[in-house]
Amino acid sequence: MSKVTCGVAMSLDGFIAGNNMTLEKPFGDVSPQLFHSWRFEEPEKHKAELESLTNAGAFIMGRNMFGPKDLQSDASWKGWWGNNPPYHAPVFILSHTEHEPLSMEGGTTFTFVTDGIESAMKQAKAAAGDKDVAIAGGANVINQYLRAGLIDELWLHIVPVTIGSGQQLFKDTPGIKLKPLEVRTTDLVTHIKYAIVHS
Repeated sequence: MSKVTCGVAMSLDGFIAGNNMTLEKPFGDVSPQLFHSWRFEEPEKHKAELESLTNAGAFIMGRNMFGPKDLQSDASWKGWWGNNPPYHAPVFILSHTEHEPLSMEGGTTFTFVTDGIESAMKQAKAAAGDKDVAIAGGANVINQYLRAGLIDELWLHIVPVTIGSGQQLFKDTPGIKLKPLEVRTTDLVTHIKYAIVHS
């Protein structure tokens, strides 16, 4: 049975990116290395976790994850990932502005959704078929889906650093109950997969 999943790297104090994100600084005032050194320094130890980030049948992300605010009105901007993004599946981008769909190499199509998270979820489930739908980020989008009770599994990749401020996971999301399914740790990261208990 297909699920709605979300996998995200975060600091010990609950942030998944810093403030002031720009084209030059996609994670804001925080170095991407702080969140993702485990991906680049020891990828063989984290093969399952890395594969889980891109193996869904469809993805949902926020407009800021697709591109920085200063490029959101630039029709030539096609995302951070070059001509062949890693998703290889339909990606639905929550946006306040309409934009023609972008078909990329490798099977990724970016579709811009302007009528809310439920509409994006409906379209993503239809596109994914019997595969999972993944909420790719950022924090605001993940928090919206958590508040709506629309995520089934949350896979946190917790790095042993604190940031102090930034884009915070679990902001204004009281009452969520989580059941641990898997826990695995190395010096660089602790992976915890949770099922979200829906009452």
